[in-house]
Amino acid sequence: MLEDRATPLSPRHVARQQPLPGADPAAPQPALPLPPPAAPADGWPADYPEAYAVVDVETTGLRSDDRIVSAAVYRLDAHGAVEDSWYTLVNPERDPGPVWIHGLTREMLADAPLFPEIAEEFTARLEDRVLVAHNAVFDWMMIAREYARAGLTAPVRRRLCTIALARQLRLPLPNARLASLAEHFGVAQRKAHDAEDDARVLAEIFRPSLRQAAAAGARLPLLACQPLTEWAEQAPAGGTGGTRSPGGHGAYQWRTWRPNRRLPASPYPNPGRYVRGGRLKQGMRVAFSGDTSVDRSLLEDRAVEAGLHVAGSVSRYTSLLVTNDPGAPTSKVTRAAAHGTPVIDEAAFLHLMRDVEPAEAPPGEEGGAG
Repeated sequence: MLEDRATPLSPRHVARQQPLPGADPAAPQPALPLPPPAAPADGWPADYPEAYAVVDVETTGLRSDDRIVSAAVYRLDAHGAVEDSWYTLVNPERDPGPVWIHGLTREMLADAPLFPEIAEEFTARLEDRVLVAHNAVFDWMMIAREYARAGLTAPVRRRLCTIALARQLRLPLPNARLASLAEHFGVAQRKAHDAEDDARVLAEIFRPSLRQAAAAGARLPLLACQPLTEWAEQAPAGGTGGTRSPGGHGAYQWRTWRPNRRLPASPYPNPGRYVRGGRLKQGMRVAFSGDTSVDRSLLEDRAVEAGLHVAGSVSRYTSLLVTNDPGAPTSKVTRAAAHGTPVIDEAAFLHLMRDVEPAEAPPGEEGGAG
């Protein structure tokens, strides 16, 4: 059940919708009191989405088998005005992971609902909307996996990453962190790495970003969300969704998720090879080989959202090969050596991804990735 904002959050009070100040908590909640933005003088772009769901999730970690421990959703209209918000804790049925980051202990999550128990409410807040998040591929993949574990399909068809939008708008930021965006737009952060506050901050950031993009007639960096499928090796009796186990943790084992992936080509021209010690640049062709600490799909999707082109093989046009085992006798490593393709490890790649250089030409003005 949704609760009034004034209700203190406790392990048993894990989900709430935010009402207007002074409103009847039992009454349906209208949009928060933010003045609606006026459309640009030449009109709002006709191809912009009609509604958005600004989302933040906190998790037990970054791997494909990690779980969501809290989630927040701000629903926005076509112009970015807030309609309502919702927040919940989620019992991950395992160790909560980096408590020093998200602040949620095992005791705080013990009485929280399981993901299948919030899936219906979550769906109502996501469906028919573009998912907006900071590093959207991470939030999307974590959400999609939770739905897949419950035998469901996430109701998200498109996503928008605020990092990609900031780069497209060429905002003068020192880095792509949420804190930097918040400072740029004068939005106060109250509690970093708290799903509820991070979603609020992001909603306040997205609104002026959306208006700036609309005023410039810019194309939004929208990406399709491919469905995931995941099958239980030990399915719960009576269905495919999760149920609370006596031990609460590790009751079910799940096979590795298998995404239906078709990564889009970069809209930017290929600027050539990566130069060691330099920056990655939008349009570069990046290939991955071997095992990675962060799930491969997350690395690939982060690269796509940063404006890079993910290549399935290595050729003379490849800008960079990412591998944690440069001595492995794989075809990609062998071809990289033959073509003189620069090779770096995963940690170096993640470091470079913090500051990807924008392409010199706007997307669509020149040829593809090359």
